[in-house]
Amino acid sequence: MDRKIRRSMAAACGLLSLALVASACSSSDDKDSGSTGGGQTVDAGFKIGLLLPESKTTRYETFDKPLIEAKLKELCPKCEVLYQNADQDSAKQQSQAEAMLTQGAKVLILDAVDAKAAGGIVTNAKGQNVPVVAYDRLATGPVSFYVSFDNKKVGQVQGQALLDVLTKGGDPKRADIVMINGSPTDPNAADFKAGAHSVLDGKVNIGKEYDTPDWSPDKAQDQMTQAITALGKDKIIGVYAANDGTAGGAIAAMKSGGFTTIPPTTGQDAELAAIQRIVAGDQYMTVYKAIKPEAEIAAAMAIAAATGKDYVGEVTVKVNNGTQDVTSVLLTPVSVTKENLKDTIVKDGVYTVAQICTSQYAAACTAAGIS
Repeated sequence: MDRKIRRSMAAACGLLSLALVASACSSSDDKDSGSTGGGQTVDAGFKIGLLLPESKTTRYETFDKPLIEAKLKELCPKCEVLYQNADQDSAKQQSQAEAMLTQGAKVLILDAVDAKAAGGIVTNAKGQNVPVVAYDRLATGPVSFYVSFDNKKVGQVQGQALLDVLTKGGDPKRADIVMINGSPTDPNAADFKAGAHSVLDGKVNIGKEYDTPDWSPDKAQDQMTQAITALGKDKIIGVYAANDGTAGGAIAAMKSGGFTTIPPTTGQDAELAAIQRIVAGDQYMTVYKAIKPEAEIAAAMAIAAATGKDYVGEVTVKVNNGTQDVTSVLLTPVSVTKENLKDTIVKDGVYTVAQICTSQYAAACTAAGIS
């Protein structure tokens, strides 16, 4: 074969090899990055899907939804928010997400009913180049960003508050406590539970413990009634309730069960009803998770994901969701009791004094120095 022809063929083969290597590297990089989204612009606007899990907990409709929508409007005035609440039904949430994708949503903010089941939503969205921001609960699958609170810390704060108040009354093992945990389908509930156990185990007697399907206050009330029957009302000195809804259910059961004084009961979410119970002395504490920064971070993450940019704001960490390490922001929870209620809930404007101190609670508010 002619030497020039051989040299030309060798050069061509070399270029082909380089092209194949470059193609392989490019493909590998894309796969490893897990990147989706991009291509949208704030100037043109785009559709954003907001999927919240349920309405039994008052925070979602009262705080999360309007706060997220307001921040999205500020960051992207021409963007359109598509909103749905799943009413604690994971299949319904799946259908809602599919409908949003059909309507052209370019990014989803997802607070999953069931974290594992929501992996299907995340995977389906990624297949359509739509990024997903996991909000409050970390879904499985190729999630782009995640914002929540340090959920094990929440449980530790609850457990420590209960342990401290029981210790003030004497030996914390002098009788039993009841643990009413959250929904078994919510990964946050598992973290709350683990955090509380890390503080309470070996230091108190756990007489009865339950997981509460759907975070239902009614089911929590039934569980507490069962515990009272099994242990006896005189043998219960404290209740770990994972949120304010389950705390309300437990307190209702204790009142129906003839308790003249409600033993210290924990909570979470700083719901108005819980704040009023704290003022009245029925509930000992709640965990205040400032929803405004969480909501605003989620909105900023959604805009960043849709426009193909990195999230810039609060300090991020990596949290593994069983699929990958997700860039995350974990905020710090605060314990609220009657003693610091005015300096936290009232000072931050979560509720006004007028909202808390209705006629039913006016005297208790005055006694607590809330006015």
